[in-house]
Amino acid sequence: MNAQPFGRGTVIGMTLIGLLAFIALLWWLGNGMGNTNNGGSHAAGRGLNGYAGLVAMLEADGLEVDRARNKDALRQSGLLILTPQPFVDGNDIEKIVSARRPIGPTLIVTPKWNAAAITNNPKAKRGWTEIVGTTAPEWQGFADNVSVNVSDSRTPPARGWRTEHGAGRLPDDRHVLSGNGKALVPLVRGGDGRILAAWLADDGYYPALEAFAGVESGGEDGNLYPVVLVFEPDLLDNWGLADRATGLMARDLVLAAAGTRSQPVTFDLTLAGLGASRNLLTLAFEPPFLAATVCLLLAVAAAMWRAFHRFGLARRASRDIALGKTALVANTAGLVRRAGRLHLIAGPFADAARDRLVHLLGLPRGRPGQDSEAAIDATMARKGLDGRFSAAAGQLRRARRPQDIVRHAAELQRIEKELVR
Repeated sequence: MNAQPFGRGTVIGMTLIGLLAFIALLWWLGNGMGNTNNGGSHAAGRGLNGYAGLVAMLEADGLEVDRARNKDALRQSGLLILTPQPFVDGNDIEKIVSARRPIGPTLIVTPKWNAAAITNNPKAKRGWTEIVGTTAPEWQGFADNVSVNVSDSRTPPARGWRTEHGAGRLPDDRHVLSGNGKALVPLVRGGDGRILAAWLADDGYYPALEAFAGVESGGEDGNLYPVVLVFEPDLLDNWGLADRATGLMARDLVLAAAGTRSQPVTFDLTLAGLGASRNLLTLAFEPPFLAATVCLLLAVAAAMWRAFHRFGLARRASRDIALGKTALVANTAGLVRRAGRLHLIAGPFADAARDRLVHLLGLPRGRPGQDSEAAIDATMARKGLDGRFSAAAGQLRRARRPQDIVRHAAELQRIEKELVR
């Protein structure tokens, strides 16, 4: 027997570390481990065209900000901000927006810049980008009654942006993306009047947006939530937020779209190609997997309880082949028993017991076997011992069944012990 190799506290610590590592693994599998700061125009992008600055500003302002990497998160309440890429199918955007109309407001930012990672500057950090061109998206299937246009260096400058409450500049006044359509209610215009942000007019009642735009839409349905389109991404991206006035306007625009500060603001990453599978840690505690998780936890608890309350110390493992005479005798006995020749050793065993007693009792040597056994019987009689050695030896020699051989051999061994005591 040997002592337990680890103390109880050590085992508990190892178990807790393993459990935390397992939970971290589940979270890692559900959320992915890749760096989402890949230079894209999404909430995790830190380049000129990303929106990480907007996320940080809203969080600093006390708003609850989430980043959605699976489709289920797109159905939660609060404002959802979509930043689709130019190649996204418009029908996918339409499905998301239509499903959210009775759930919460949606704000869609239209992409404009073609950006590439900075490779020729050793001081550039991961995710930094440089602008290499512009592209106007064509999302067939979503808001087909609205058109978008990107101006270039040949058109007059937009002269910044303006709202009912202020004005500011754009980082690139020549390459500006604007929208057109009868269904648009302008929220932000360019200095020359082009629409840079608007919401889709319907029967909904949106007092926060109306106050921001300085208009009365006449909508009465309070069960619908608005759809806001920000055509010019520089109103919200990192490049545009370098201007303080633009940053303040972006915050007010997001709050007007949300309608309240109490609801969370969710930035979608799925349409930017950063979707992930459902979090396995959360999935394990949802039906129908909850029952299996409970059973697993109970089994782990039972195994730990059994391990900490085991009876006695751990048994030391023995050798497969033992050393010494004991092993030799055991192996020989096993071989004889397996061969079915146990009765052949009964006579030699009785003769060996007789010869040992003759030697130990100091009886005269050289006598025939019967005389030696008679002398041993006489010695037993003088000592007042029960039984006769010769009778027990004779029964052993005549025995054929294993149980009889063992019983008579044990009787001879008893007599031997009593005589030499």
